[in-house]
Amino acid sequence: MNRIQREAAARRIMEQTPSPVPPDLYGEVLRRGGRMLRRRRAARRLLWLLLCAAAVAFTVWAALVRPWAQPPSTTTPPIVGW
Repeated sequence: MNRIQREAAARRIMEQTPSPVPPDLYGEVLRRGGRMLRRRRAARRLLWLLLCAAAVAFTVWAALVRPWAQPPSTTTPPIVGW
């Protein structure tokens, strides 16, 4: 199929009258769309809550363990009497 034939086929399809839309479709679309938006919003809030809980847990752990401080050396005895 060359370009002219494809354009002609596309024009024929676009010039056809669209099939009728069921009258209750609008209400169904609104219902499904609203439900989808509520689910996305709930999922987003849950992820933010998990992120904040992880940040708080990490902060508490870091405050208690203090991983940036070096542990005392246990390989050499303390030097006394120098």
